[in-house]
Amino acid sequence: MILTVTLNPAVDKTCQIARLLPGEVNRLEKTFSVAGGKGINVTKILRQFHLPAAAMGFLGGYTGRMIEDAVMELGAECHFTRIQGETRTNVNLLGADGYVTELLEPGPEISKEELANFKKEFEYCLEQSSLVVLSGSVPKGVPADIYGELAARCRAEGRRVILDTSGELLREGVKEKPYMIKPNKRELEFLAGCRLPDRKAVAGRTPIARTTTSAAMGPVSATMPVAASVPEMERILFPVRTRIPASFNFRFAKSAISRSKALGII
Repeated sequence: MILTVTLNPAVDKTCQIARLLPGEVNRLEKTFSVAGGKGINVTKILRQFHLPAAAMGFLGGYTGRMIEDAVMELGAECHFTRIQGETRTNVNLLGADGYVTELLEPGPEISKEELANFKKEFEYCLEQSSLVVLSGSVPKGVPADIYGELAARCRAEGRRVILDTSGELLREGVKEKPYMIKPNKRELEFLAGCRLPDRKAVAGRTPIARTTTSAAMGPVSATMPVAASVPEMERILFPVRTRIPASFNFRFAKSAISRSKALGII
């Protein structure tokens, strides 16, 4: 089973509008809401390919119940930790002029007791899992080294870990040498502490490239344009596009799943 961890999930609400007029009444043309969060999205793809998956994280309030119902409808196991706060809602305003305005809620604050309950549930789920995906941001009350702590537990139990996050969460997480990380160019530059202008820089001219491609770390999946992928690292790097048209999402996901199976990741 593949375990996905989404510590700061959200209901993603998309609203279509002719034109956004600040300071005035704006009438929306169409709206729709879906369960969101990086780990939740991973769960969706896994279930599309009938792979056994379990999802966990923090959920609270009406929006939390909506996300849990959506995950259950996918046929995935749910091991979410219930919290007092309300799971956040993110709003995307799509204007007919092509402009997109995002309104992102900060999310709930997690208590020490709720965090302890999550860690206890994580230990239970870890026993049933062969691969763990840690992804996304974290809500208030969760320390920056949480992914590092979870990755250490996975490694101690012989489980592979894929880490997809940013900032200090990523910096702390890589210290525990996850099996794979999936940074984009900006996140790689954050880890390296310098600009990475071309593929040669990513391939080995920076400390982070040498660190993340070491035998201890394992594969690096850099979210960069295909033209900027690294030929010298093709055996351990998935070159993927930064932006993928919606009509190609399923084809791209199928390719990623196939290549992951070929490499023995799942």
